[in-house]
Amino acid sequence: MLAKRAKARSVLGQPEGPYRAVSSMKKLVTSLHPGVDTLDKMFEYAAMRFPHRDCLGTREVISEEDERQSNGKVFKKVILGEYRWLSYKDTLTAASHLGSGLAALGQRPKTNIAIFCETRAEWIIAAQACFTYNFPLVTMYSTLGGPAIAHGLNETQVTHIITSRELLETRLKAILTDVPRLQHIIVVDNAPTAWPSYPRGISIHNMAAVQKLGARHENGRFSTREHKAPLPSDIAVIMYTSGSTGIPKGVMISHSNIIAGITGMAERIPNLCEEDTYIGYLPLAHVLELSAELVCVSHGCRIGYSSPQTLADQSTKIKKGSKGDTSMLQPTLMAAVPEIMDRIYKNVMTKVEEMNCVQRTLFILAYNYKLEQLAKGYSTPLCDRLVFRKVRSLLGGRTRVLLSGGAPLSAATQRFMNVCFCCPVGQGYGLTETCGAGTISELWDYSTGRVGGPLVCCEIKLKDWVEGGYRSTDKPYPRGEILIGGPNVTMGYYKKDAKNQEDFFVDENGQRWFSTGDIGEFQEDGCLKIIDRKKDLVKLQAGEYVSLGKVEAMLKNCPLIDNICAYANRCVRIPLAQLDKIKHLATQSAFTSICGEMGHSEEFSRDIPESAVSGITTEWKHLGRTGT
Repeated sequence: MLAKRAKARSVLGQPEGPYRAVSSMKKLVTSLHPGVDTLDKMFEYAAMRFPHRDCLGTREVISEEDERQSNGKVFKKVILGEYRWLSYKDTLTAASHLGSGLAALGQRPKTNIAIFCETRAEWIIAAQACFTYNFPLVTMYSTLGGPAIAHGLNETQVTHIITSRELLETRLKAILTDVPRLQHIIVVDNAPTAWPSYPRGISIHNMAAVQKLGARHENGRFSTREHKAPLPSDIAVIMYTSGSTGIPKGVMISHSNIIAGITGMAERIPNLCEEDTYIGYLPLAHVLELSAELVCVSHGCRIGYSSPQTLADQSTKIKKGSKGDTSMLQPTLMAAVPEIMDRIYKNVMTKVEEMNCVQRTLFILAYNYKLEQLAKGYSTPLCDRLVFRKVRSLLGGRTRVLLSGGAPLSAATQRFMNVCFCCPVGQGYGLTETCGAGTISELWDYSTGRVGGPLVCCEIKLKDWVEGGYRSTDKPYPRGEILIGGPNVTMGYYKKDAKNQEDFFVDENGQRWFSTGDIGEFQEDGCLKIIDRKKDLVKLQAGEYVSLGKVEAMLKNCPLIDNICAYANRCVRIPLAQLDKIKHLATQSAFTSICGEMGHSEEFSRDIPESAVSGITTEWKHLGRTGT
């Protein structure tokens, strides 16, 4: 069977590696097409091959209204129309005009420019404009706080920033005085055209106006032929991390880094072609989403844009009775982070619990039957059509590949997605420092808890971590800190020389490596399993090591818990309760007293049973210990 064949082997035959994909044992792959070694060339290649095919799609907003909930809160609801598409040719033209317009506003090659914007078609157009004109693009999460935004803009010394009207008004406006070098703000929205009460010395432009300016300059004396194309070694993106472990760091990513990374990712998606449709809704400031969309562009796929609030028919901003984005777009490709899939899993299982006895029994029988058939390598078309069709329709009904990344995916959620959504889930492992590329599991491998073998663009070694008790000589599988090497390993952190010396190194062959800090083991078929993280292990007062990540991942699947934070040094757990579930549990038995936050009503004045709490805690402790 395909799932049981070797995915990777040690090049030198040693347990520590380096391990490479079986198909790239002799040489790592660096590009998709000969001569296409920068991102501007990649888009031009796609536009030449697929000039009239749909490229970027956005739904038309038909109406917006405020809807008052029973608890008095007001939510904004929208009714959205059809997707409106830009072709590859039109997208390339829009990007070219924008780049020319930015140059006319004083933006210079190899001088940083920032983008601080939600995921939308204009983000990719702006990025492509910067790639074409060799403007290094500084990306930051739209969720960052004011001080972190100001830090990134000042560190990179940007004079131009691309943003949206909402983020300008709600996030950027308050920190403009803290960013003295900023001169030009380009707003992707078309309205308004006047911007009163902003600091003097800052000019605000609409993106459409900048594109018109660029079109005039392209047709005049500032021809596009005058701009110098980027080299593969030039910086394409300075991608700021989320800052979850401190001040956000800017990762310098060259054109050749990204080209190599998306080449490795594309190889793991079978039959990827211009007939595929991808739904974009994760933050484009995250390497997973940016890489996924660039993979799609390189193969002529169409990308329809969405948001977590409008993704499905039941999403928070979709007015009841109207269609969410997945129902309208019906994507074949989708990337998701485990938190989103965990929520889908819990919501569907809640619906299963509400079924009558016969329906619930049929669902469980079909679920277990399909799980057995998948393990044997068989499909179940009858079950898919009769039992799981409705669940599959939550993502549009046509999804054939679901890529998971960003965090570990629990085994229960992965099995659920494989079974109920009738499509394989490819678990990936990568970091911003490796362009998101490291490993992706093969789509016919339905095993859980593993992230697949190395991509064809990189190789992986294991380095002993003696303090944590992980060595490449461990049995039955070699274990150690994961080191990733290859053309996808980035240029390092922006203005962080000491950190670069600590995390990056170049070997005797001139290949660049990154020390991930994650602990992994290579199994006999060449698949990597992430088992720990250096910074994740906490040594308790009794000398016992506890993995906080394992604790959090396991307890997130508890129906009573919406989210959770584990904190050490006594391994304190702070759960965010799923209020509806707690209230439902409280009504089932005669418990005594409840906390006031449940509404101060006698109806819910009961405690959660002690047995339930102790049962959860026992399982928690067991799963949190190293080596279990």
